Amino acid sequence: MMKEYRILIVEDNDALREMFRRRLIRRKYNVELANDGEEGLVKAAEHPPDLILLDMSLPGKNGWTIASELKSKSQTKNTPIIAITAHAMRGDRERALQAGCDDYISKPINFQNLYAAMDRLLQP
Repeated sequence: MMKEYRILIVEDNDALREMFRRRLIRRKYNVELANDGEEGLVKAAEHPPDLILLDMSLPGKNGWTIASELKSKSQTKNTPIIAITAHAMRGDRERALQAGCDDYISKPINFQNLYAAMDRLLQP
C-alpha cells in the first residue's frame, strides 16, 4: 500500500491555496492549509507534515523566517520545504535554500515541475 503523504500548504492567497489543495488532493495527498507563517508554524509543530509548500511572501513573518524557524525545531528540522515564490530574481533561489528550503519553484507554478520536486523530496 502506498503511503499517504501529508502536505502542509502555507499560502496567504486564498485562490492559490485552494488551487494547490485541489490539485494535491487529486494526487491523493492529505492536505493541511495555513493562511500565514504563524499558523504554518503551529500546524507543523502539532502534526509534522511529510512536506511543506511555503509561500515566501507572507504577511507578518515572511517565508524565509518561517523556513529558518522550521529547520531549527527538532520536530520539523528534517521536513522538506519547497519555497513557492514570485521572487524569481537572481539570488532568490540561493536565499531560499540558505533559509532552509530544499527546493524552489517560482510563480506562475509549473505543476509538472512542482510534482517532480515533491516526488524527489518524498522518496524514502
